[in-house]
Amino acid sequence: MNNSFLSMASIVDFDPLNPSVPATKVEITVSCRNLLDRDTFSKSDPSKTTPLYHSLRTHLKVIDNTLNPDFVRKFILDYFFEERQNLRFDLRLEKPLGGIPGKKCGTIIVKAEELNNCRESVMMQFCGNKLDKKDFFGKSDPFLVFYRSNEDGTFTICHKTEVVKNTLNPVWQAFKIPVRALCNGDYDRTIKIEVYDWDRDGSHDFIGEFSTSYRELSRGQSQFNVYEVVNPKKKGKKKKYLNSGTVTLLSFLVDTEPTSLHYMSPYQLNAYAMALKAVGEIIQDYDSDKMFPALGFGAKLPPDGRVSHEFALNGNPQNPYCAGIDGVMEAYYQSLKSVQLYGPTNFSPVINHVARYAASVKDGSQYFVLLIITDGVISDMAQTKESIVNVRMFLSLIFTAMVELDGDEVRISSRGRYAERDIVQFVPFRDYIDRTGNHILSMARLAKDVLAEIPDQFLSYMRTRGIKPSPAPPPYTPPGQPLQTQI
Repeated sequence: MNNSFLSMASIVDFDPLNPSVPATKVEITVSCRNLLDRDTFSKSDPSKTTPLYHSLRTHLKVIDNTLNPDFVRKFILDYFFEERQNLRFDLRLEKPLGGIPGKKCGTIIVKAEELNNCRESVMMQFCGNKLDKKDFFGKSDPFLVFYRSNEDGTFTICHKTEVVKNTLNPVWQAFKIPVRALCNGDYDRTIKIEVYDWDRDGSHDFIGEFSTSYRELSRGQSQFNVYEVVNPKKKGKKKKYLNSGTVTLLSFLVDTEPTSLHYMSPYQLNAYAMALKAVGEIIQDYDSDKMFPALGFGAKLPPDGRVSHEFALNGNPQNPYCAGIDGVMEAYYQSLKSVQLYGPTNFSPVINHVARYAASVKDGSQYFVLLIITDGVISDMAQTKESIVNVRMFLSLIFTAMVELDGDEVRISSRGRYAERDIVQFVPFRDYIDRTGNHILSMARLAKDVLAEIPDQFLSYMRTRGIKPSPAPPPYTPPGQPLQTQI
């Protein structure tokens, strides 16, 4: 047996009961207060490099000319209930910064909140009208800052718009933001928006603020989403003060982002990769050159977005071969970055592809194994059964789903014709997930059961065709050594 085909499946739904993917994420927000001023003619330009979870290092964007930065960028970390993790954050952690003996260098503030499993994002656009004039030689350079309210009553920055120069009636660009970043899935949680006039030295002038909620914003463009921008200090000092202008919601569009079992966690292999590695590392030892053609199905391919159910994972349809299982894994990861997962899920094109390849071998010198790793959803059951029934060559099929296709009890049939032999092995991946997190033992059991029927399938085919084993090759003799003669 010196040829194996590997095939990866299409988009799936998130299963919160499956520990192979994290069920909870935590969002970390970083702020600093009273930083030591290290610039001679202006305020410091702070950034932060934070070591998290061993190898994860993230650079926060530099904020110009401020000693009290609120970083917009978040750390989204996977939280595994069943594992001990080395890093723990309290709801609000405030620590003094060191570095220069005898000087106070400021304080860093870290907040953590468990993220709701909300998969929606929202695209919004705002405009302003008659905002206060703040610049002496011009009008204003306004921008918006969005804050999400926290469970302790504080606010966390979640978005900043771009600056629109020299206008009191700005129209900001539409922007997309995850709903969980905006309100963590709580539609009635307060969202505070502040309006500022941008200044080059970082001392941005406060114009005013207003509050709303996701539920109110979801009404879209209407009279309910025209907000008065109020400056509390001005309101307290001036009796005739009304507002500092208005901000209007122009558009509100919700987009649901599905989660996939193809999700690549930085901390562990996903379900597909675990199954591939467990089975592939065993079966590759029975392949003479360890070159595996790896195919994908159920995706839109670049550059034109055509849907394919039979594409090379390495992006080379003329040569889909990958060097060893490590090469297959690398091709799989790279394909996730270049293709768009897309339904339906059709098996028959890949089965027919491999069957055509196997049909070219007539003498029994090669035997083919097609491993299909899938979520269990199939759109072309009738065509898949027809493809299996048509197989009359050196081929075995392994599915990690689709019990209906396993011929152990009843031989697979299509339009009154039955499969010549049982060439399909079905193994449900979900049954091999170790709830204690011991993936090594569970994947070893998966590989054992996945490959259990291959020897009998191989031998039964050879016997029915009357194909005898080839003579054993002569013993290997190292160069320069005399040949051994048996007496």
